[in-house]
Amino acid sequence: MMSSEAVIKVAHLRKCFGDNEVLSDINFEVRKGEVICIIGSSGSGKSTLLRCINFLETPTSGDIFYHGNSVGKSSLAAYRAKVGMVFQQFNLFNNMTVLKNCMSGQIKVLKRSHRQAQENAMDYLEKVGMSQFIDAKPHQISGGQKQRAAIARALAMDPEVLLFDEPTSALDPEMVGEVLKVMKDLATTGLTMIIVTHEMAFARDVAHRVCFMDGGVIVEEDSPEVIFNAPKHERTKEFLARILDG
Repeated sequence: MMSSEAVIKVAHLRKCFGDNEVLSDINFEVRKGEVICIIGSSGSGKSTLLRCINFLETPTSGDIFYHGNSVGKSSLAAYRAKVGMVFQQFNLFNNMTVLKNCMSGQIKVLKRSHRQAQENAMDYLEKVGMSQFIDAKPHQISGGQKQRAAIARALAMDPEVLLFDEPTSALDPEMVGEVLKVMKDLATTGLTMIIVTHEMAFARDVAHRVCFMDGGVIVEEDSPEVIFNAPKHERTKEFLARILDG
């Protein structure tokens, strides 16, 4: 059930790399239980926005609030424990089994016992259909399986919000479906999710709200029905015409 409370609020966010302004005055908020999909062309600032929300990139200016409190350097570790991230390239530890990958953060960061971490990891690996691969190393499994393991690892940390940065873009086309299915199932559990994606059918099906970004700004944000069937801005129309007809 979606609440009216903003879990994350982004206020006047700017990000520059040298003289290049990649994000310009971004303002938006995410409510508890909401699934937001961010769409747009390559280079529009989508991934940078996500990385700023998780402070993998330090914003040049502006504020990010978590439950009304500005996220500062002092509270970063606690914030990151609550706002998890699933990456395009999986970021699994190659020297660890799938199970150990899902346990290590719980033990190190959440200080869980080995047994507790293992039980929790097994639970989430089962949910994403990866139980039979717990002893495999990342190089022994497919891209889709790696991404499902990475999702289980993020979930095992009990995040309140999960950020997905183009989670299917590094996958072979036949593996995309298995990862999207896991994400669709997650969306029904009430987990708050912000998803940068180029999978338009998925965004239409799963999102409560879709944000279209272009040139470092949010051009338009609305329900999937409005964005996909009756977008108001010319830039949104052009982008969708190119993507959906292409």
